[in-house]
Amino acid sequence: MMNSVYDVQQILKSFGTFIYTGDRIADMELMLNEIKELYNAGILDAEKYKLSVLILRHEMNRLQVEKGEK
Repeated sequence: MMNSVYDVQQILKSFGTFIYTGDRIADMELMLNEIKELYNAGILDAEKYKLSVLILRHEMNRLQVEKGEK
């Protein structure tokens, strides 16, 4: 069961994709794009795709709220 961004990173890692730009929100956006590409290519099943998108969007929203509060 996937629960965190780390779990999404592990999925991407299994396909040879490593993302680190130093900007956490940009990392989430890139991971989201990679997950969409894997799904569109038929490599990732719908359940993992949906859960990955949900996790990444949740984290992006959390980071944007934190950034706005600082």
